[in-house]
Amino acid sequence: MILFAYNTSPRLQYIIDFIGTTIKVDAITITTSAEEFKKYTGPKINYSDNPVADAEVWVKPHSLLFEKGIKEQAIDCFDINGNKAIFKTTGDLPFDVFAASFYLLSRYEEYLPHTKDMYGRYAFENSLAYKENFLSTPLINIWLQQLVQVIKNKFPAFTTGHSSFTFLPTYDIDIAWSYKYKGWWRNAGGLLRSLVTGQLSLVKERIQVLRDKERDPFDAFGWLNKLHEQYKLKPYYFFLVPEKRGRYDKNIDPTCKAMQDLIRDHVIRYPIGVHPSWKSGDDVSLLKKEIDLLARVNGNPIVSSRQHYIRFNLPDGYRRLIDNGIKFDFSMGYGSINGFRASVASPFYWYDLEKEQATNLMLLPFCYMEANSFYEQKITAQQALEEMRQYYAAVKAVNGYFIMIWHNSFLGTDRHCKGWRDIYEQFIKEVNTVS
Repeated sequence: MILFAYNTSPRLQYIIDFIGTTIKVDAITITTSAEEFKKYTGPKINYSDNPVADAEVWVKPHSLLFEKGIKEQAIDCFDINGNKAIFKTTGDLPFDVFAASFYLLSRYEEYLPHTKDMYGRYAFENSLAYKENFLSTPLINIWLQQLVQVIKNKFPAFTTGHSSFTFLPTYDIDIAWSYKYKGWWRNAGGLLRSLVTGQLSLVKERIQVLRDKERDPFDAFGWLNKLHEQYKLKPYYFFLVPEKRGRYDKNIDPTCKAMQDLIRDHVIRYPIGVHPSWKSGDDVSLLKKEIDLLARVNGNPIVSSRQHYIRFNLPDGYRRLIDNGIKFDFSMGYGSINGFRASVASPFYWYDLEKEQATNLMLLPFCYMEANSFYEQKITAQQALEEMRQYYAAVKAVNGYFIMIWHNSFLGTDRHCKGWRDIYEQFIKEVNTVS
């Protein structure tokens, strides 16, 4: 396929590469020659202000892809076929699908002045998707389905490759065990707190676990292994391995033999990545130490990551990952609400908007995290099950990637999370039976 534009730009090349990869076409060549465009006999898109050829798909451009720098954009949402769209123009599509996709995919709005949330992150309330009520929709994928249909209407012989739906469960190991391997001082403090607050059942539970009479309530690892084997799942695990403990970094000491054995046991079974600590967001030297430590335990370089608390800001957060050899990041989502942060359910390379260049850091966006449902949205386990079903259906409808985040603490026997392990198992059974 060929695309004509009077000028090209890094932004245009980036979004055309993304679209070509996502809709599975061999290549989309950009030309600035009207004559070459007219002579081309295959499917072709005219991305200019006026029609050029008799047979073409005409998308009249917004200026965004030919601009430099970052500035406030006039955004007016409107409805098309039951979904939202932005950058209204004229042509065979009533909006500039390329500029609109770039705006959302690049997270353009996150470079503009905005309010931070309590954790110093980009607050989801700032986002266009939240304000215009399409946060729960993989809008870019839907737009691309519409684009493909318009191309087929003009060029009936046009075909795309098959896009397969992918279900990818992932786990963040923030606190591997509730009681075990924390040392006598931390356990003594925990016992004292339970006694002072009158929680005698927790005192008994802690003692029983430490005496190996009961399983640690956060220890869901064996149960998960059996579940994965039963349904032939290959999830990702992300391990928090902070050099020092802190308010938000509470995992077991990564030099502890039990913790290292746990990591090695998972390396044999699954791909693993680093879960950069809270403190590493303030001290970049800690990020390298955590990656190096995990690599030593793993025996191989660490190339995948997901930020602890989904704590990152653009562009510095992603630049740090690139500088430290990370090639795949799973942090594109919100840490306080479920939904599609970049309005897409497909992997994509990060575009550094300040440097105006595509990077080699692939982002794999998630749309569901159980901690959002539990702590932030404050819904019940049964309501969370329905929420998962809705997101799963939305992603499957566009043959995207359904990536979800769970924590081992929700999947063990901790009394505060009663019922969540059951709905997780039910969901896994449902989607694998349907698939």
